[in-house]
Amino acid sequence: MSRRVPRLLAQSCAFGLALAAASAAHAQGVHVLAVTGLSGEPVYRLLFESAASTLVDSARARWHVPDSSVIVLAEDMKGTRLRATGRATREAIGQAFVTLARRVAPNDVVLVFLVGHGSGEGPESRVSLPGPDATAADFSGWLAGFARQRVVFVNAASGSGDFAAVLAGPRRVVVTATRTALERNETRFAAPFVRGLTSDEADADKDGRVSVLEAFAYAKKEVARVYETDKLLLTEHAAMSDSALARTVTFGAQRTAPTDPRAAALVAERSELEAQVASLRGRKDKLSAAAYDAELERLLVLVAEKTQAIRALSGGSK
Repeated sequence: MSRRVPRLLAQSCAFGLALAAASAAHAQGVHVLAVTGLSGEPVYRLLFESAASTLVDSARARWHVPDSSVIVLAEDMKGTRLRATGRATREAIGQAFVTLARRVAPNDVVLVFLVGHGSGEGPESRVSLPGPDATAADFSGWLAGFARQRVVFVNAASGSGDFAAVLAGPRRVVVTATRTALERNETRFAAPFVRGLTSDEADADKDGRVSVLEAFAYAKKEVARVYETDKLLLTEHAAMSDSALARTVTFGAQRTAPTDPRAAALVAERSELEAQVASLRGRKDKLSAAAYDAELERLLVLVAEKTQAIRALSGGSK
């Protein structure tokens, strides 16, 4: 397992899933399953949880996805900063798909987001979990119950490339952080992809919404930029299936500023902390590994604390 810290920025911007088909005359449901796998080290755990919480908090707060349609499974329920609904075991993930299958309606959108460490090849490609790992073949079986929904499956783990072929199917967009199972170093894809989904940065056509395709293109460009900045050979190549469908499923950003001045101040403070995280990344090669990890963890904890304070001011909904 690589010891480089994954480049997952902790930020709590607005996240939403909107349907891009202009002819849609009625709201379609959104369902979210977020899973954080085994971290191996505390800093990885914090980073994985930051990525997942950005997605699920924003889905709840901005697009009013009901709690019944949000399932969050964490590596460990103890001490987690996630509002997790269960532990990220293979059994719990399988049950989560069963639960969602009972709730979805035709044409609903199901977003699955995995973040962690991966390994294996072909159908045996897997995400590391507490206890038995979940394989690509497992997820293929679990997704069989969503033939009438549009599924966006994002595997931001290392060695995730073979998931695409195993999970390929109609009405599915499969996004993987790597092109093959052989790209096994820790990946940097999740941070810019999440940032693309939850901010205006990836909105290329400036229509207030970010499609899966836009977020993917933005993330690939950002990953390449980070490697170039760090003077490293690019060792990960993200992949995405069905670009035509990816263009039609959008992650919107109809953003409004907080009306409470206290919340606005906290949001500004959190943005400043996120800028410090970005700056720290640029100085990584000038710091020892221990100093870099310690400072990154300190900043991410502060970001999480600001997010919790913002939630508290809004009655726990942000």
